[in-house]
This record gives sequence, C-alpha cells and structure tokens, in this order.
Amino acid sequence: MDVRQLELFLAVMESSGVTRAAEKVQLSPGAVSVQVHALADQLKTELFIRSGKRLTPTAEAYRLAEHARAVLAGMRAIEQEFANDPLRDARPFHFATGATTLIHRLGGPLRRLRRKYPHAEIRVTVAATEEMVQGVIDRRFDLALISLPCPEQGLRLVPLFEEELLGLRPAAPRPRRGGIAVLHPEDLEGVPFLLYPKRSNMRSIIDRFLAGLGVNIRVIMEADDTEAIKSLVESGFGYSILPQYALRGRAGSFQTFRIGGHKLARVQALAMPKTDYPRALTESIAKSLQESLARGRPAL
Repeated sequence: MDVRQLELFLAVMESSGVTRAAEKVQLSPGAVSVQVHALADQLKTELFIRSGKRLTPTAEAYRLAEHARAVLAGMRAIEQEFANDPLRDARPFHFATGATTLIHRLGGPLRRLRRKYPHAEIRVTVAATEEMVQGVIDRRFDLALISLPCPEQGLRLVPLFEEELLGLRPAAPRPRRGGIAVLHPEDLEGVPFLLYPKRSNMRSIIDRFLAGLGVNIRVIMEADDTEAIKSLVESGFGYSILPQYALRGRAGSFQTFRIGGHKLARVQALAMPKTDYPRALTESIAKSLQESLARGRPAL
C-alpha cells in the first residue's frame, strides 16, 4: 500500500466510478482499476460492489476513506512545512543580536523584515556573541548578528560592516564642540576604566588592542549594558571604549577620543548554521539584512 493508491482510491470514491476518476487524475481507467484492486487485495477486503455501471462503496471503503484522508492531510502538512519557500514559511524564525546593535541599527531593518515576510514568526533574542555563536551551532538560532572574530567551525559567516570603537570620557565643564579628541597611550596609564566583562568578545577585542599599544589601564567596573556604561562615564566614574553607533546623539555629555593614530574597530557579521540544506527563509533574511545594513554610515 502506498500514498498513490490511497489517492486513486479516494478519486474513485469521490467520482462514483473509475472512468470519471481516471479523467480527474489523468490516467487510463485500466490503470486506476488495477491500483484500486491491488489496494483491496493488500487489505484483504472488498472496497466496491458493482451495481450496473456504478460502483457502490462498501462499509470497509468508507472506513478506509476516513483513514486515507487523514494520511493525505498529514502528508500535505509535512510537504508544506518543509517546502522551504521563504514567503510561505510560517515556522518560528529565531534571530539573535547584541543589545547595542539592536537599539542603534536594527529598528528599520526589522520593521522591513516583518512587512516582507508577514507569515514568518520572527523572534528576537538579545545575547553576547559567544552565546549567539553556540546558539547557532546548536540550532537554537537560525541567524545571529555577531562581532568577529569568532570560532568558525559549524558556521557560515557573512561579513556586514566595520564599526569603529571609540574611547569616551566625562566631558569637561565647557566641552569642545564637535570632532574626536586624540589621546596618547601614556595619557591612559592608570586611568580608571569601565569595560565589558572579560568573558565577552568585545572585551577581548579591546584588551588585544590596548595590549598591542602597551597601555596598562585600571579597570574598576565591568558591565554588559552599553547604556549603563555611558551613564557611569557621564557621571565621572571613569573612561570607557564603546561602539561608535552607541555614541550618537549625546554631544556634550561626554567626549569621544581615539588613541594616537590607531583605529580600533570590530567587524559585524551574520552567522548561520553551515549545512547542505539551508533554510530558504534564513538565506533570504540574511540577504535582506545585508542590503539594509550596508546603507549609510554613522555621524558623530
């Protein structure tokens, strides 16, 4: 017994005859009759009784029809769920990103994604890069926007843009308007700093940069939250280094700076599972985000 036999059997049931059923399924009456007889033989039951030119279904045929419809409905549901059509995919889509990027860069792109994929249930999780990477590998996240570098095993990475990391310090009573100050490495010796926790990818990027310049700073506080760090700097607790996009629109409350002529930057990228059978919705959303996030540059 196979699915095709069940389809032909239901066609005969609904058409009240082999000839009309054959026209409906575009087969010869003989081919339909052979398959229905084979099905009856396999089930060891009589499915139809001929009454003149009509076929009358037996009680067993009605019982089989109920099961057959359920089987075919289940098959159609499976086919639909795995059809891999991004515009019809209604399964939950799990997207992960960092809080700073979500706040300062993803508002517009996420709104456009919801309009473009109205059937998709897009769920957003805020997490650190290392948590997002493991989540993609474990298939808990379909797509993540992370900071590089990161372990690449099991991941497919799509670089998006480079974002400069700038130093910031409490503003002077009469802050200089506009521009980014330049400090020398020796200006930071022993200065109190508020940075991301050591376990974070961002902290690793900052620590490697400062170590390369031979700068020994004094870390007095650690926090995951960029906005909390900004507030503490503004309150005079110390200096910090944060993503450039997080520092827009607050002129006068702190002063941004670079260290000498050295540029510190992170590369933002999309990470998705490396697989021979990628989800079409993941590919399509990744392409949409790549196009959206490539537009425009920050202005301080």
